[in-house]
Amino acid sequence: MDAFEFSPIGFVESDFTGIQDDPDIFQGTVSRIRVLDEFTDGLFRLENLERLYVIFVFDRAEGFRLIIHPRGDVTRPERGVFATRSPYRPNPLGLAVVDLVGIEGSVLTVRNLDAIDGTPVLDIKPWEVLY
Repeated sequence: MDAFEFSPIGFVESDFTGIQDDPDIFQGTVSRIRVLDEFTDGLFRLENLERLYVIFVFDRAEGFRLIIHPRGDVTRPERGVFATRSPYRPNPLGLAVVDLVGIEGSVLTVRNLDAIDGTPVLDIKPWEVLY
């Protein structure tokens, strides 16, 4: 199988500094995405959007588990990792739908991003269909 190599376009700035067992803890929280200077032009007209997809790397998750208890809670029935939002995945990628709060220079302020401080961001895409 082919391997792929990606480089971040930016990094998350958040008050959360460690892996969280409960992804719902991020609900309603505001964080920032600091886009690297060489990619700032890619933000052109992004301010016209309300929601975005953010693709990021669970860079501090070690290994993966195919069968898990959701949120590490052994009282919850086990399920396959693809039926959860666990960071412990074969390809440690995260995807979030966020509300765009604002843009200042190369910094996006967003709401509901379930990524911790320093998380590498691989891509940002419009949630709305644009033509």
